[in-house]
Amino acid sequence: MAAPMELSCWGGDWGLPSLHPESLTVMAYAKFSGAPLTVNTINNPWRAPKGDLPVLVSEDIVISQPAKILNFLRKQKYNADYDLSAKQGADTLAYIALLEEKLLPALLHTFWVEAENYCSVTKPWFASRIAFPLRLYLPGKMSREALNRILLTKGGPPLYSLTEVEAQIYRDAKECLNLLSKRLGTSQFFFGDTPTTLDAFAFGFLAPIYKVCFPRVQLQEHLKQLPNLCRFCDDILTCYFRLTVSGHSPAGQDTADANLQKLTQLVNKESNLIEKMDDNLRKSPQHPPRKLTTLKLAAGGEESSPMSRLSP
Repeated sequence: MAAPMELSCWGGDWGLPSLHPESLTVMAYAKFSGAPLTVNTINNPWRAPKGDLPVLVSEDIVISQPAKILNFLRKQKYNADYDLSAKQGADTLAYIALLEEKLLPALLHTFWVEAENYCSVTKPWFASRIAFPLRLYLPGKMSREALNRILLTKGGPPLYSLTEVEAQIYRDAKECLNLLSKRLGTSQFFFGDTPTTLDAFAFGFLAPIYKVCFPRVQLQEHLKQLPNLCRFCDDILTCYFRLTVSGHSPAGQDTADANLQKLTQLVNKESNLIEKMDDNLRKSPQHPPRKLTTLKLAAGGEESSPMSRLSP
């Protein structure tokens, strides 16, 4: 009897089983290959065995990173690429590299660096799922890591300013979407009628762009001009995750928007409270201790967001 396998990942919303591209990739591959995973929604990577999500645990084996998790599943005889030829296998590696080089930076920017998206959607959504006081720190940490990853891969010469970097990553992303659309054509999946590793990665990258309701949607608008990629995401959600392609009903969307607005106000109120506590501590008179030991309370707010350094 095969050892039980548990996958820990971020949760979902907007009709998606997860908002996290890497988690979506692994979840989709498991569905495609028939791997019997038990999915646990953690919504806090610090509670994960390796401090990052997604994480697969099987007996005493702990694996993170999608590529390593997929390799482990293949070794357990859950192989979605069993029928691929050598050329198709090479094409899979090439297109996955294209996704990571061209589309991922724009995906990270849309979620974590674009100021309006981050402040109104990403930060309150993740903060609402993380316990206090980590909610004041962890979203900002994830935002800074996303910005650093973008600059590490795209910030060299001749792109010297952040404005130039932003423009370039969105040009690259739109070019990548066009290539994916051309490659998919009228087929149900990238290699015919059966989903493979490439379909899992493409779904993981495309579905969050397609489904999440952001105020700044230039990448989403371009994706929706490519109906075969949208149909591709809808088919996977319907067939493998049993989720409706329409997402929220109008009434449900109004409720979701109202809840998100309340969460935004709550997070901002908590941040303002921490800042006031800091100010009061700094302005209060400092007296040397006498007979009793004075306990000093340190309340730290979230560091300034990297979006404040970006050009609009």
